[in-house]
Amino acid sequence: MNKPLKFLGGTVLVVAATLGSLALVLSHSSTCPSTTPATALTDTAGTMGAVHQPCYGGPELLLLERLRIPVPADSELLVRVHAAGVNPLDWHYLRGEPYIMRLMTGLGAPDDRAFGADFAGVVAAVGDSVSQYAPGDSVFGSRSGAYGEYLVVRETGGVAHMPSGVSFEQAAAMPVAASTALQALRDRAHVARGDRVLVNGASGGVGTFAVQIAKSLGAHVTGVASTRNMELLQSLGADATVDYTQTDFTQDTARYDVIIDMVGNHAPSALRRVLVPGGRAVLVGSTSTEPFLGPLLGTLRFMAYDPFVDESFMQMFATTKASDLATLAGLMATGSLRAVIDRRFTLTEIAEAITYQENGHSRGKNLVLMP
Repeated sequence: MNKPLKFLGGTVLVVAATLGSLALVLSHSSTCPSTTPATALTDTAGTMGAVHQPCYGGPELLLLERLRIPVPADSELLVRVHAAGVNPLDWHYLRGEPYIMRLMTGLGAPDDRAFGADFAGVVAAVGDSVSQYAPGDSVFGSRSGAYGEYLVVRETGGVAHMPSGVSFEQAAAMPVAASTALQALRDRAHVARGDRVLVNGASGGVGTFAVQIAKSLGAHVTGVASTRNMELLQSLGADATVDYTQTDFTQDTARYDVIIDMVGNHAPSALRRVLVPGGRAVLVGSTSTEPFLGPLLGTLRFMAYDPFVDESFMQMFATTKASDLATLAGLMATGSLRAVIDRRFTLTEIAEAITYQENGHSRGKNLVLMP
């Protein structure tokens, strides 16, 4: 064997060994502790119920503990949570899947045991330097630890005032899912008045918000969902609907300026067939269960396909920002945006809530209500 081939073969072996080692490290899950800190906290005064994630695994491993109510720092708010929204993000974090995300969340076990993200509640106390909020204010936002009776959030973090007349349930359903829909439509696809927008997966949490936000931007909206959700999409303002059990929209004659894809069940080339020249497709979610990369496989396909066509194929990584929460609050205040609530759970039913969400058939959003 000549030297170049030896070098290439050696390089391949090194890369393969490195990837194999990385895969083993990422997929390793530490053993769960057998006891909970709550057993040592006998004084209930000044305590709260909170759900914690001690390790990676299924919903049955979640712990409902009694913990001290946190004290807000100088620039923080203490919020008494009334309702928390359930998201697919929750079970991804719970299971630590896809494994690649453990590079950020923790190897072997989660670095942050606090669980949940979306919340709505009332400010109970504020730090000395807080100026925009006061005790008694109704607020909503996104912060780890939302599955607890209290949490602290920075004044400049993911929090905003709730509009008057909006319930805690409605507000708690908004932050992650509605922010994702807003950023996909406004910031990635640049939807303008008169655009024809198709939302694939329109009956889920992000999808129901995407239909309404696209309408508020002046678009003509087509929603794709199953038979039982056709009336729901029409009630949200969809101009047209496609029942995917009867019709494959990628084989139809309609053409769209924008496709917002929550499902990722079609190849980029199939989506391109129904885009107008120069159209835009944004991949928001995926049903992939591949353990190492999961939904990122769809992102990689979009990234690989995009340079070779005139149409734009974009990925979506949303963040919850106070400015976007304020935009959502404005849409709620005018009646242009509402959450579709599927099921409500109590804090003691957190395992059932996550299991139901993970099964993937929710219509709109699910909530956890605090005592």
